[in-house]
Amino acid sequence: MANMLLLSLLSSLALLLAFNAIVISGQTSGGQQGVVNAKVDRVIDISSQLVKIQTRVVVDNSKNQKKLDHYLVVLDDNERQQLSYISATIDKNPLKVTKIDDKTYRLELASTEAIAAGQSASATIEIESVLTHALLPFPTQIVQSDRQLVQYFGNVYFLSPYETRTQTTKVKLTPTGSIESYTKLKPTAQTDRTITYGPYENIAANSQSELKIHYENNSPFLTVTRLERNIEVSHWSAIVSVEETIDVLHTGAELKGPFSRYEFQREPTNGISSVKSWKTKLPLNAYDIYYRDEIGNISTSNLKATSKHLVADLRPRFPLFGGWKTHYVLGYYITSQNVLLNDGNDFVLKVPFIDHIFDNSIIDDVVVKVILPEGAYDINYRSAYSVDRQKDQKHYTYLDTIGRTVLVFQKSNLVEDHIQDLEVHYKFQKIFMLQEPLLIVVAIFSLCILVIIFVRLDFSISKNPQKTSKAETKVKTK
Repeated sequence: MANMLLLSLLSSLALLLAFNAIVISGQTSGGQQGVVNAKVDRVIDISSQLVKIQTRVVVDNSKNQKKLDHYLVVLDDNERQQLSYISATIDKNPLKVTKIDDKTYRLELASTEAIAAGQSASATIEIESVLTHALLPFPTQIVQSDRQLVQYFGNVYFLSPYETRTQTTKVKLTPTGSIESYTKLKPTAQTDRTITYGPYENIAANSQSELKIHYENNSPFLTVTRLERNIEVSHWSAIVSVEETIDVLHTGAELKGPFSRYEFQREPTNGISSVKSWKTKLPLNAYDIYYRDEIGNISTSNLKATSKHLVADLRPRFPLFGGWKTHYVLGYYITSQNVLLNDGNDFVLKVPFIDHIFDNSIIDDVVVKVILPEGAYDINYRSAYSVDRQKDQKHYTYLDTIGRTVLVFQKSNLVEDHIQDLEVHYKFQKIFMLQEPLLIVVAIFSLCILVIIFVRLDFSISKNPQKTSKAETKVKTK
């Protein structure tokens, strides 16, 4: 009897879970039965420390009786944990990307972009995603003269909730270097730099097949473990100062054994996976640029101007091998007219949330502090992507009375695609610009008054005997 009751309860629970799955599926798919990926072309670029995936999907809505107003993108377990950035376009028009859960994203199709019911393969959706820390060093430790080998784990198929008629996947490797091993799911073709999988026909929805590639990759594996970016606005001097405190770690295969400076300088390929320098892009109008660490100014750096940026060639005091790290400060000034818009008492500060630190950069954690002028009020902000705003702080500098408002923003797992503008809107009464000169005038005037009073006062404890005798003599004479 007890077994029958337990079996009945388990059956009821299974039916309930199945019903919930159907309801959830209906909510996310929105009646998308019949939607088919007519053709899928994927390019997986693993030539740097980032994994960049470009997917081109031709959508067929001919068997669906409803207009297609959104498209679902599903990530596998590896992509879900390592995804840093995702964007999409349809026929070159950007789409709004909404996160449903940890592994599902919804691409919103506007009314002008929606695919009509019964429409055959005519709309093309392009999806770009960037993964960080997806390439794992193997072996995890190497000696100074060894090459760096890494492993990539992915999916041969394009994971999709829709059926796919035909698909091709191309994997781009480094220009030079060997391939130790890779998944061979026929048909497969391999050249010096590219592995092509497919074309595969009639792939069922949610199909997966493990993709594993073990190959040589000596590109810079640099990660900014922490970045603190301070942006200070000064109306009085009409400048905006930017200072970045950066911690950089080499996240490639760790160096095993001693380091030989002699061998490193003698052999060009010795320490091939190490990083000797990197190029940082700064605004073209930046000036008074400085680059220093705990010891002081680092003179082994160069600066040159291009048509769009100032490029700083930063060279640390020692090359970075796997597991090695460095810490430095980079700062500069820019005139406020280039980044600060003004209409009466309304101001808009428009600066990038992060700058270009080096090519194919990974930033694990960033804190951006925007220091506004004293007296700023009615403050709000706008960002191209979601950021976490922390509790505001106060910053005091010369001649401040109530302190300057500091907006604090935090975000994790960023790449170069996150180099987008942060807008800070605030109001400021220009009459407050007279505060500092008035304080200086009052301070100088008060000091003069104190000096005058001090000179006029007599702080002697006893009277001068010579003056006293002269006074008494005058009295007696009279």
